[in-house]
Amino acid sequence: MKYDPIDKKLFIKNRKNFMEAMKPNSLAVFNSNDIYPISADSTMPFQQARDIFYLSGVDQDKSILVLFPDAPMEKHREILFLTKTNDHIAVWEGAKLDKEQAYETSGIKTVYWLKDFEKVFFEVMTQCETVYFNTNEHYRANVETQTREDRFIEWCKQKYPAHQVAKSNPILQRLRSVKDKIELDLMQQACDITEKAFRRTLGFVKPGVWEYEIEAEYMHEMLRNRSKGFAYTPIIASGNSANVLHYVENNRQCKAGDLILLDTGAEYANYSSDLSRTIPVSGKYSKRQKEVYNAVNRVKNEATKLLVPGTIWAEYHVEVGKIMTSELLGLGLLDKADVKNENPDWPAYKKYFMHGTSHHIGLDTHDYGILTEPMQENQVFTVEPGIYIPAEGFGIRLEDDVVIQKKGEPFNLMRNIPIEAEEIEELMNA
Repeated sequence: MKYDPIDKKLFIKNRKNFMEAMKPNSLAVFNSNDIYPISADSTMPFQQARDIFYLSGVDQDKSILVLFPDAPMEKHREILFLTKTNDHIAVWEGAKLDKEQAYETSGIKTVYWLKDFEKVFFEVMTQCETVYFNTNEHYRANVETQTREDRFIEWCKQKYPAHQVAKSNPILQRLRSVKDKIELDLMQQACDITEKAFRRTLGFVKPGVWEYEIEAEYMHEMLRNRSKGFAYTPIIASGNSANVLHYVENNRQCKAGDLILLDTGAEYANYSSDLSRTIPVSGKYSKRQKEVYNAVNRVKNEATKLLVPGTIWAEYHVEVGKIMTSELLGLGLLDKADVKNENPDWPAYKKYFMHGTSHHIGLDTHDYGILTEPMQENQVFTVEPGIYIPAEGFGIRLEDDVVIQKKGEPFNLMRNIPIEAEEIEELMNA
């Protein structure tokens, strides 16, 4: 892995918290992701399933984690199953984790090779009543591909039809949404890498550059700082492309006078950052562009203040809508009649700001978290208002990642990344 080793006490703590939430006499199983094919013998780069990583730190394909806190044999309360390195693997792929390395990574003492999985699993299944299956129940999930986890669930239900079943996901939704200090430090590293890449970009952009050239500048800086690259598909949208919320072609030439919306966060150790900035191709905002930019920035600043323990996500978005409505009135994009006659299910401000303001972020860019429960200390949210004006040929979005504090305003993980319009202009013209 490119990243530095992570202290295994994080994963020991995560497993302890998960097992404390399990039913009596139950076990839980977590599988690694597949390596997904492209065509012929080509594959996509391996990305570890975030739940097994969260609970073990193992970043290796074909790995299985079994948790059985009430196991009669103490050594079977936490079990890892890993691929054993043979001569072929050693030559063609490189050595996999051995048992000592697996312990140093995860804190799990009992490690079996995958060839022993069915035998050992049969033994522990005869000793438990309930098996926890790990399904993806994120509110944005839209999975069409059958996963290794899916195949395991089908096999297990067929092999052990008399067992009760339970869901891991509700436990993980709560646990993963509240970050440990080690996790916050990893996320800070991801944000620091993003800062370096953004500052590099400010010195590179000028009229005539292509969006993909900007993408390359980002990727260069991310890779040289031990990141795999972007935490999500980057959006580098100049001119009217910024008004397409998920524009990812990044294939247009940037023209003088245009703005570029950059939604470009780095990952580090599988943890995400999520940054949006909007910069002028020519190094200076027009008067109108700066008016809109500053309005978006004010909305972001006011919205951030609302992210405190006890806040309800849905109610927060209603309040942000009111702040945005006021700014849009000031910009002349809405008038009082628009607001008076608005549809409560689609308020007037949605014409120019149609997406949500905040989402959980962590191991996933849109991370786990139960949106109907009050916000808590050490949850991490994005704050990302935008104003999109196709008729004027530009859209502006500004976004930071912030940590909810016990008292006071959130802590901004992106506090050092330039955001004020004047600072952006100064750096671009240095």
